[in-house]
Amino acid sequence: MENFTKEEIEQKKKTIFDAMGKRGQKQILKRGYEAWNPFAEPKDPIDIRKDKTKRTSQVLIREFLQQTSHDDFSNEFAQGALDLCFGIINEDEKTRGMFEFSIWYKALLIKEGHEEDL
Repeated sequence: MENFTKEEIEQKKKTIFDAMGKRGQKQILKRGYEAWNPFAEPKDPIDIRKDKTKRTSQVLIREFLQQTSHDDFSNEFAQGALDLCFGIINEDEKTRGMFEFSIWYKALLIKEGHEEDL
């Protein structure tokens, strides 16, 4: 895209946006049209995406489960952790809400003296 002027890029962006369905346009507008870059490079495949610590989801889950007592988790527990891990790596808003709530709730339990419930 470096061969095009800003005006040409903006026109191409508008053309792409106008050709989209209403549902896709709504998602773009929800996140902000100005921030949307239809020319961005695609994200890495899920198996090689890394989080801010430069770990893949596989490494994160393995480390987490190794540090968790085997008596404390079931397959559902591990699946929930994996789902949360994928959501964090993919920067999913729903996952971010669950993560932020978990941090807040843990702090609330500690503040009110319910450490044994953790």
